[in-house]
Amino acid sequence: MNKNNKIDEVWICTQTQELAKKVGAFIKKEQNKITSEVVETKGLHDYVTYVDKTAEKMIVEELKKIVPEAGFITEEGTETKQAEKYNWIVDPLDGTTNFIHGFMPFSVSIALKKGEKIIMGVVYEISQDECFYAWENSSAYLNGKEIKTSEAKKVKDSLIATGFPYHDFSRLSDFLLSIEHFIRYSHGLRRPGSAATDLVYVACGRFDAFYEYTLNPWDVAAGAFILQQAGGRVCDFSGGDNYLFGEEIVASNAFVFDEFSAIVKEYMIKK
Repeated sequence: MNKNNKIDEVWICTQTQELAKKVGAFIKKEQNKITSEVVETKGLHDYVTYVDKTAEKMIVEELKKIVPEAGFITEEGTETKQAEKYNWIVDPLDGTTNFIHGFMPFSVSIALKKGEKIIMGVVYEISQDECFYAWENSSAYLNGKEIKTSEAKKVKDSLIATGFPYHDFSRLSDFLLSIEHFIRYSHGLRRPGSAATDLVYVACGRFDAFYEYTLNPWDVAAGAFILQQAGGRVCDFSGGDNYLFGEEIVASNAFVFDEFSAIVKEYMIKK
Protein backbone atom coordinates (compact mmCIF):
# COMPACT_ATOMS: atom_id res chain seq x y z
CA MET A 1 0.00 0.00 0.00
CA ASN A 2 1.19 3.54 -0.65
CA LYS A 3 0.80 6.63 1.52
CA ASN A 4 -2.62 7.36 0.02
CA ASN A 5 -3.81 3.90 1.05
CA LYS A 6 -4.21 2.88 -2.59
CA ILE A 7 -3.11 -0.43 -3.99
CA ASP A 8 0.44 -0.38 -5.38
CA GLU A 9 0.65 -3.50 -7.50
CA VAL A 10 4.36 -3.21 -8.28
CA TRP A 11 5.26 -2.96 -4.60
CA ILE A 12 2.82 -5.74 -3.72
CA CYS A 13 4.30 -7.97 -6.42
CA THR A 14 7.84 -7.33 -5.18
CA GLN A 15 6.87 -8.12 -1.60
CA THR A 16 5.04 -11.26 -2.71
CA GLN A 17 8.05 -12.47 -4.68
CA GLU A 18 10.27 -12.12 -1.62
CA LEU A 19 7.71 -13.96 0.49
CA ALA A 20 7.40 -16.79 -2.02
CA LYS A 21 11.19 -17.21 -2.07
CA LYS A 22 11.36 -17.18 1.72
CA VAL A 23 8.67 -19.84 1.98
CA GLY A 24 10.30 -21.78 -0.85
CA ALA A 25 13.56 -21.89 1.10
CA PHE A 26 11.69 -23.34 4.09
CA ILE A 27 10.01 -25.96 1.90
CA LYS A 28 13.30 -26.99 0.31
CA LYS A 29 15.00 -27.24 3.70
CA GLU A 30 12.29 -29.54 5.00
CA GLN A 31 12.21 -31.90 2.02
CA ASN A 32 14.80 -34.33 3.39
CA LYS A 33 12.73 -34.69 6.57
CA ILE A 34 9.66 -36.04 4.77
CA THR A 35 8.77 -39.65 5.58
CA SER A 36 5.57 -41.63 5.17
CA GLU A 37 4.78 -40.96 8.85
CA VAL A 38 4.24 -37.23 8.23
CA VAL A 39 2.14 -37.58 5.07
CA GLU A 40 -1.59 -37.17 5.62
CA THR A 41 -4.36 -38.08 3.18
CA LYS A 42 -7.00 -35.42 2.49
CA GLY A 43 -8.82 -37.51 -0.10
CA LEU A 44 -8.19 -40.12 -2.76
CA HIS A 45 -4.58 -39.62 -3.90
CA ASP A 46 -4.65 -36.14 -2.31
CA TYR A 47 -1.83 -35.63 0.17
CA VAL A 48 -0.67 -32.98 2.61
CA THR A 49 2.23 -32.62 5.04
CA TYR A 50 3.16 -30.34 7.92
CA VAL A 51 5.28 -28.49 5.36
CA ASP A 52 2.19 -27.49 3.30
CA LYS A 53 0.38 -26.34 6.43
CA THR A 54 3.30 -24.44 7.94
CA ALA A 55 4.12 -22.81 4.60
CA GLU A 56 0.54 -21.61 4.23
CA LYS A 57 0.54 -20.14 7.73
CA MET A 58 3.75 -18.28 6.92
CA ILE A 59 2.26 -16.93 3.69
CA VAL A 60 -1.04 -15.86 5.22
CA GLU A 61 0.65 -14.10 8.13
CA GLU A 62 2.83 -12.03 5.80
CA LEU A 63 0.13 -11.33 3.20
CA LYS A 64 -2.04 -9.81 5.92
CA LYS A 65 0.68 -7.20 6.34
CA ILE A 66 0.98 -6.51 2.62
CA VAL A 67 -2.75 -5.92 1.97
CA PRO A 68 -4.44 -5.83 5.39
CA GLU A 69 -7.98 -5.54 4.05
CA ALA A 70 -7.73 -8.58 1.77
CA GLY A 71 -9.45 -11.91 2.36
CA PHE A 72 -8.20 -15.37 1.45
CA ILE A 73 -8.91 -18.43 -0.66
CA THR A 74 -6.40 -21.04 0.51
CA GLU A 75 -5.78 -24.70 -0.20
CA GLU A 76 -5.16 -25.82 3.38
CA GLY A 77 -7.81 -23.62 4.99
CA THR A 78 -5.41 -21.68 7.20
CA GLU A 79 -7.54 -18.60 6.53
CA THR A 80 -10.98 -18.82 4.91
CA LYS A 81 -12.54 -15.41 5.42
CA GLN A 82 -13.07 -13.68 2.08
CA ALA A 83 -13.35 -9.93 1.57
CA GLU A 84 -15.58 -7.97 -0.77
CA LYS A 85 -12.83 -6.26 -2.79
CA TYR A 86 -9.44 -8.00 -2.52
CA ASN A 87 -8.70 -11.69 -1.97
CA TRP A 88 -5.46 -13.63 -2.00
CA ILE A 89 -5.53 -17.05 -3.67
CA VAL A 90 -2.82 -19.23 -2.16
CA ASP A 91 -1.30 -22.62 -2.86
CA PRO A 92 1.63 -22.99 -0.47
CA LEU A 93 2.98 -26.10 -2.22
CA ASP A 94 1.65 -26.98 -5.64
CA GLY A 95 2.94 -30.43 -6.47
CA THR A 96 2.84 -32.04 -3.01
CA THR A 97 2.99 -35.57 -4.43
CA ASN A 98 6.15 -34.63 -6.33
CA PHE A 99 7.55 -33.05 -3.16
CA ILE A 100 7.05 -36.08 -0.93
CA HIS A 101 8.69 -38.31 -3.53
CA GLY A 102 11.65 -36.00 -4.10
CA PHE A 103 10.56 -35.29 -7.66
CA MET A 104 10.44 -31.94 -9.47
CA PRO A 105 8.74 -29.55 -10.03
CA PHE A 106 6.86 -28.08 -7.08
CA SER A 107 6.04 -24.47 -6.45
CA VAL A 108 4.54 -21.70 -4.34
CA SER A 109 1.60 -20.00 -6.07
CA ILE A 110 0.10 -16.69 -4.91
CA ALA A 111 -2.41 -14.50 -6.76
CA LEU A 112 -4.29 -11.35 -5.79
CA LYS A 113 -7.87 -10.98 -6.99
CA LYS A 114 -9.71 -7.65 -7.14
CA GLY A 115 -13.41 -8.29 -7.46
CA GLU A 116 -13.64 -10.98 -10.14
CA LYS A 117 -10.32 -10.10 -11.77
CA ILE A 118 -6.80 -11.33 -11.01
CA ILE A 119 -4.42 -8.37 -10.83
CA MET A 120 -1.16 -9.97 -9.66
CA GLY A 121 0.44 -13.39 -9.75
CA VAL A 122 3.63 -14.99 -8.47
CA VAL A 123 4.73 -18.58 -9.03
CA TYR A 124 8.02 -19.63 -7.47
CA GLU A 125 9.31 -22.98 -8.75
CA ILE A 126 11.44 -24.03 -5.83
CA SER A 127 13.79 -26.67 -7.18
CA GLN A 128 15.11 -24.45 -10.00
CA ASP A 129 14.92 -21.16 -8.03
CA GLU A 130 12.72 -19.63 -10.74
CA CYS A 131 10.33 -16.84 -9.83
CA PHE A 132 7.64 -16.02 -12.42
CA TYR A 133 5.50 -12.93 -11.86
CA ALA A 134 3.30 -10.24 -13.36
CA TRP A 135 0.89 -7.54 -12.27
CA GLU A 136 -1.99 -5.79 -14.01
CA ASN A 137 -0.93 -4.12 -17.29
CA SER A 138 2.65 -5.39 -16.93
CA SER A 139 4.68 -7.82 -18.98
CA ALA A 140 5.43 -11.24 -17.49
CA TYR A 141 8.83 -11.92 -15.95
CA LEU A 142 11.11 -14.76 -14.89
CA ASN A 143 13.83 -13.77 -12.43
CA GLY A 144 13.75 -10.20 -13.71
CA LYS A 145 13.73 -10.97 -17.43
CA GLU A 146 10.66 -10.49 -19.61
CA ILE A 147 9.13 -13.70 -20.95
CA LYS A 148 6.80 -14.44 -23.84
CA THR A 149 4.86 -17.47 -24.98
CA SER A 150 6.19 -19.56 -27.85
CA GLU A 151 5.59 -18.96 -31.55
CA ALA A 152 4.36 -22.46 -32.40
CA LYS A 153 1.58 -22.03 -34.95
CA LYS A 154 0.01 -25.51 -35.06
CA VAL A 155 -0.75 -28.32 -32.63
CA LYS A 156 1.46 -30.60 -34.74
CA ASP A 157 4.39 -28.34 -33.85
CA SER A 158 3.54 -28.04 -30.14
CA LEU A 159 4.80 -29.65 -26.95
CA ILE A 160 1.79 -30.09 -24.70
CA ALA A 161 1.51 -30.45 -20.93
CA THR A 162 -1.32 -31.98 -18.97
CA GLY A 163 -2.17 -33.33 -15.53
CA PHE A 164 -3.91 -36.52 -14.49
CA PRO A 165 -7.06 -36.52 -12.33
CA TYR A 166 -6.55 -37.94 -8.87
CA HIS A 167 -10.16 -38.42 -7.72
CA ASP A 168 -12.70 -37.64 -10.46
CA PHE A 169 -12.44 -40.47 -12.98
CA SER A 170 -15.87 -39.91 -14.54
CA ARG A 171 -14.28 -38.20 -17.57
CA LEU A 172 -11.23 -40.40 -17.74
CA SER A 173 -12.18 -42.31 -20.90
CA ASP A 174 -12.65 -39.11 -22.89
CA PHE A 175 -9.50 -37.65 -21.38
CA LEU A 176 -7.46 -40.69 -22.42
CA LEU A 177 -8.77 -40.34 -25.97
CA SER A 178 -7.60 -36.72 -25.99
CA ILE A 179 -4.19 -37.83 -24.76
CA GLU A 180 -3.99 -40.36 -27.59
CA HIS A 181 -4.79 -37.59 -30.09
CA PHE A 182 -2.03 -35.33 -28.80
CA ILE A 183 0.49 -38.17 -28.62
CA ARG A 184 -0.20 -38.89 -32.28
CA TYR A 185 -0.47 -35.35 -33.60
CA SER A 186 1.92 -33.12 -31.64
CA HIS A 187 5.56 -32.96 -30.62
CA GLY A 188 4.59 -34.90 -27.49
CA LEU A 189 2.84 -34.82 -24.15
CA ARG A 190 4.32 -34.22 -20.69
CA ARG A 191 2.89 -34.52 -17.19
CA PRO A 192 5.14 -32.63 -14.71
CA GLY A 193 2.71 -32.76 -11.75
CA SER A 194 2.30 -29.08 -10.83
CA ALA A 195 -0.38 -27.11 -12.66
CA ALA A 196 0.99 -23.75 -11.52
CA THR A 197 4.37 -24.68 -12.97
CA ASP A 198 2.81 -26.03 -16.18
CA LEU A 199 1.10 -22.69 -16.78
CA VAL A 200 4.21 -20.58 -16.28
CA TYR A 201 6.17 -22.98 -18.48
CA VAL A 202 3.65 -22.15 -21.22
CA ALA A 203 4.16 -18.48 -20.35
CA CYS A 204 7.90 -18.69 -21.00
CA GLY A 205 7.63 -20.93 -24.06
CA ARG A 206 8.86 -24.24 -22.68
CA PHE A 207 5.44 -25.71 -23.37
CA ASP A 208 3.16 -24.49 -26.13
CA ALA A 209 -0.12 -25.59 -24.53
CA PHE A 210 -1.62 -27.12 -21.38
CA TYR A 211 -4.96 -28.57 -20.31
CA GLU A 212 -6.26 -30.33 -17.22
CA TYR A 213 -9.40 -30.94 -15.18
CA THR A 214 -10.12 -31.42 -11.44
CA LEU A 215 -8.22 -28.23 -10.65
CA ASN A 216 -8.86 -25.63 -7.96
CA PRO A 217 -8.52 -21.82 -8.01
CA TRP A 218 -5.23 -21.94 -6.11
CA ASP A 219 -3.77 -24.29 -8.75
CA VAL A 220 -4.36 -21.92 -11.67
CA ALA A 221 -4.97 -18.33 -10.53
CA ALA A 222 -1.40 -17.03 -10.54
CA GLY A 223 -0.10 -19.14 -13.42
CA ALA A 224 -2.99 -18.36 -15.75
CA PHE A 225 -2.61 -14.64 -15.09
CA ILE A 226 1.14 -14.71 -15.74
CA LEU A 227 0.54 -16.67 -18.95
CA GLN A 228 -1.96 -14.09 -20.19
CA GLN A 229 0.46 -11.26 -19.43
CA ALA A 230 3.06 -13.18 -21.47
CA GLY A 231 0.75 -13.16 -24.49
CA GLY A 232 -1.09 -16.43 -23.97
CA ARG A 233 -4.79 -17.25 -23.78
CA VAL A 234 -6.89 -19.35 -21.42
CA CYS A 235 -10.42 -20.75 -21.31
CA ASP A 236 -12.44 -23.63 -19.88
CA PHE A 237 -13.15 -26.77 -21.89
CA SER A 238 -16.25 -25.20 -23.44
CA GLY A 239 -14.29 -22.19 -24.62
CA GLY A 240 -15.72 -19.93 -21.91
CA ASP A 241 -14.00 -18.04 -19.11
CA ASN A 242 -14.92 -20.23 -16.13
CA TYR A 243 -11.42 -21.62 -15.71
CA LEU A 244 -10.74 -20.17 -12.25
CA PHE A 245 -13.57 -21.89 -10.38
CA GLY A 246 -14.77 -24.31 -13.06
CA GLU A 247 -12.17 -26.99 -12.27
CA GLU A 248 -10.85 -27.16 -15.84
CA ILE A 249 -8.49 -25.11 -17.96
CA VAL A 250 -7.10 -24.85 -21.47
CA ALA A 251 -4.06 -22.62 -21.95
CA SER A 252 -1.68 -21.96 -24.82
CA ASN A 253 0.11 -19.36 -26.84
CA ALA A 254 -2.16 -17.14 -28.92
CA PHE A 255 -1.25 -18.76 -32.25
CA VAL A 256 -2.30 -22.32 -31.45
CA PHE A 257 -5.14 -21.45 -29.07
CA ASP A 258 -8.12 -21.78 -31.41
CA GLU A 259 -7.01 -25.14 -32.80
CA PHE A 260 -5.91 -26.53 -29.43
CA SER A 261 -9.01 -25.46 -27.49
CA ALA A 262 -11.27 -26.84 -30.24
CA ILE A 263 -9.61 -30.26 -29.98
CA VAL A 264 -9.94 -30.31 -26.19
CA LYS A 265 -13.60 -29.31 -26.49
CA GLU A 266 -14.22 -32.04 -29.06
CA TYR A 267 -13.02 -34.75 -26.70
CA MET A 268 -13.99 -33.37 -23.29
CA ILE A 269 -17.42 -31.80 -23.86
CA LYS A 270 -20.30 -34.15 -24.55
CA LYS A 271 -22.52 -33.07 -27.45
